[in-house]
Order: sequence, then structure tokens, then C-alpha cells
Amino acid sequence: MSWRDFWNGSHSIYVNARHRALHFDMIGKDIGALVPARDAIVLDYGCGEAGSAEMVAARCGEFYLYDTAPNVREKLRLVYGANPKIHILNYETLEALAPASFDMIVINSVIQYLSHGEFERVLDVCHAKLKPTGKLIIGDVIPKTSDAIGDTKALLDFALKGGFLVAACWGLVATFFSDYRKLRSSIGLTRYAPDEVLTLLSAQKFHAVRAPHNIGHNQTRMMFIASPKLEATGLP
Repeated sequence: MSWRDFWNGSHSIYVNARHRALHFDMIGKDIGALVPARDAIVLDYGCGEAGSAEMVAARCGEFYLYDTAPNVREKLRLVYGANPKIHILNYETLEALAPASFDMIVINSVIQYLSHGEFERVLDVCHAKLKPTGKLIIGDVIPKTSDAIGDTKALLDFALKGGFLVAACWGLVATFFSDYRKLRSSIGLTRYAPDEVLTLLSAQKFHAVRAPHNIGHNQTRMMFIASPKLEATGLP
């Protein structure tokens, strides 16, 4: 089983409905705060179930959702198909969009499931589809120094504040026997040092900085904000 197979199948990474609701409320607020303008065209690349899509769509002009997993896309169409501001993309429809289509592209909690080469190819797509004045948001990047203990503590802190601590404890027990933990042990998650991300983004023609806060509850992970490097004109 690959990570794509996992996300394309049936799974639950939330310990209960309250966990899911609070998670997506925080994600929606964090991404919404980054939207540059009310008429901005925004893409969520690798969006997953996108439980905060309507919240983000209310903050921008058009909101596009892209995921590689066909089952995920079908669920998105069922949930958001009636919202005229939300558009579901597959690879072909994403490729067909004109260059420089987006004011902002968000890649949140995605690159840990990609190889370095896959991440570079994603950045190529983002560079092509992002406006010269646009911004690329890369969130939930796992540092090389991170481990499962840090993620567990972040979840328990979030659960304590959110009122689902008991469910979170039971959820951690269930996770120990889950396919997610097995994949994390066998395939692993891709981790980065901060300078590695900045160097990679620079090589892919982006200016980038590390942001002071990550998207979501886990502040042991990192977020980066990037913009396309302007091509030299050769003019004095």
C-alpha cells in the first residue's frame, strides 16, 4: 500500500466528530487569513477531504480543489458540487488551466507524503499556474528533528483545549494498530530541515521565507511562504 492508496481508501484520522470539526475550523481560519484579496483565485493542491472549503471560499473569489485520489474527488463533488465558487479538479483539468491562473496556491499537510522528486514536480506546476504577484503557501512541513512523540503531544494539547481529551487517548491506541501507523513505519514520512526547503524553493524559481506559525494546531511543524522569482528582462 502506498500513501496515495491509503488516502484513496476508507480511513479516519479523527478521533471523533468534535476533533474533525475543530480541526477544519482552525484550518479554514488559518488559510482564510492568508487569502490576499476578496476576489482572489485560490487553489488547494492535495486538498484531501477539504472540510473547511466553504469557509475559505467565502474569503476569496473562486476556490479550486485538486487531489490525486479519484475517490476523494468524487466525495468532494458530492459535498461541494452545488457551491458555484468551488471547483473540483483532476490532473487533466488542472493542466488545462491557463498559466498564471492563481493568486494563491496552498499545499498543506501534503509534502510529507511525497518524495523529493515528486515535490519538485509539484513546484513546477505551481510555478506555472501561479501569477507573478501570487503566493505559494506550504504548510505542515515536518522538520527532520520531529518524531511521533511531538505529534502526540500536539494532539493531546489540542484535545485538552478542545474538550475531546478522552477520545484522543483512545484514538491514539487505535492509531497504533492502524494502516496509517504501519505505513508511517514502513514507508515513512518525508522530513526537511528549514534550509533544505528554502534551497529547494530557490532552485525551483521561488523566493521564500519560513513563516512564524504553521497552519493548524501542530506548531512543531513548519510553514513557508513563497513567491515566483521575476524573470530578468535584460533592461538597464
